[in-house]
Amino acid sequence: MRSPYLLSHERSSDAIEFVDTPFRYFLVRRCLDQDTEGALLDWFETQAPWTLTETDFYEQYEFSMRHACLPPSLVPLTDQCNLSQLSTTMGSLFDLVFSNRVSMLAHKLVPGQRIAIHNDYLDGHETHRLTIQLNRGLCDRDGGMFLLFNSPDPHDIHRIIRPIAGSALGFEIGERSNHAVSRLHHGERYTLVYSFYAQSGIASDDHSSGSQ
Repeated sequence: MRSPYLLSHERSSDAIEFVDTPFRYFLVRRCLDQDTEGALLDWFETQAPWTLTETDFYEQYEFSMRHACLPPSLVPLTDQCNLSQLSTTMGSLFDLVFSNRVSMLAHKLVPGQRIAIHNDYLDGHETHRLTIQLNRGLCDRDGGMFLLFNSPDPHDIHRIIRPIAGSALGFEIGERSNHAVSRLHHGERYTLVYSFYAQSGIASDDHSSGSQ
């Protein structure tokens, strides 16, 4: 089954920016083929099984991609061979050996929703994450920015990342991986969220939902 994922394992690729501080992360311009991206947005907007989730630091809609009934055009996204290859690629980028187990969630923010600063670190659970942005062309005034921080201080911003459709952020999960999503003002902000597990830190499927 043809893979819809375009992520390269070559850290030297000019399409990938890799950063080592305040925690290890990379940015990539495009992570899905455009046909899959278009079909996914259409499904998200019409038939996807969204469920509202509320916690003490975020409110968003979400569901497990691996447990959903996907249309045929989107089945390659959750194909085990494709996800195993994606895990291998992530391992190459972080110079680690990952398990083939991959959790995969879909997230949606609507106007008024945001995600407060947090790090997603839980001992024994996911060690790395990949987030792929999907939307109909959000601009700066729409909000929904991905914020990375130098410390747990919400004023100590390291970087502001625009939710450019098709782009992706991959990062390690740890005590320093402080991040947030600013309040969305207009439109809808969709994200595919993948959780990966280094061989020494494997946890159960789709356990976390946290940030995007």
